[in-house]
Amino acid sequence: MKLTILASGSKGNCACLQGERGALLIDAGLSARETLRRLDAAGGDASLIEGILVTHEHIDHVRGLDVLSRRLGVPVYATGGTLEAILEKSEASMADLRRCRSGERFSLGDFSIEPFPTSHDAREPCGFCIAEGDLRIGCCTDTGTITPTIFDRLATCDAVLLESNHCPDMLENGPYPPYLKNRIRSKRGHLSNPDAARCLQRLADHIQVAMLAHLSEVNNTPEKVRLSALEGLGLYSDRVGVGVAPQDPGAVHPESCGFRL
Repeated sequence: MKLTILASGSKGNCACLQGERGALLIDAGLSARETLRRLDAAGGDASLIEGILVTHEHIDHVRGLDVLSRRLGVPVYATGGTLEAILEKSEASMADLRRCRSGERFSLGDFSIEPFPTSHDAREPCGFCIAEGDLRIGCCTDTGTITPTIFDRLATCDAVLLESNHCPDMLENGPYPPYLKNRIRSKRGHLSNPDAARCLQRLADHIQVAMLAHLSEVNNTPEKVRLSALEGLGLYSDRVGVGVAPQDPGAVHPESCGFRL
């Protein structure tokens, strides 16, 4: 399987997971046009996409969902709460919305997909464990804490896409107002670099690759994320590949925009 980051951060989130014969999109936080442009630039094939998985309803994850799902002619999978929130805000009805439930696996093409609950200030947010054959990838962005359920799901994976949103010191001393700082560092906010590093430390003997994602442009830097992750991995840092997802993959070398298992 190959995971390609098309966008990651507050301006938009979208990743493409390609398997042997088909592909999935995880979130659709860019316009449909920009998503397809970036997919083509990354060497992807839109005709292989079999569905769009949505983690939650915040605009940086669903901005292009309506147009993109209809243009590709593929179903959208999300929890019941997320679907309700999307429909409340959308003036158009997406053609094929399908409810998924945390803890219940479903199949899409050759992929086996298991949603799991995350901890974020959305209606019913989730992450996804996605398997094809013997390979399994866990996607967990936008969560304020790593719950036992999240860890248990990620520990079954060969690779993870994990949030590492902010440096606590940069957030504390940065320009955000107090209410926003409190929201970000709450258990229903966003995962800090140290929290992500502690999660990787516990996952180190399970996973082969970690891609750190959803970095704050104001309260973080790629260098801080990478250093924190490597410190967390410790002696495993030579065995576990670490990548940092860019906001705009077009501005960096393609090899830094994903991984292959």
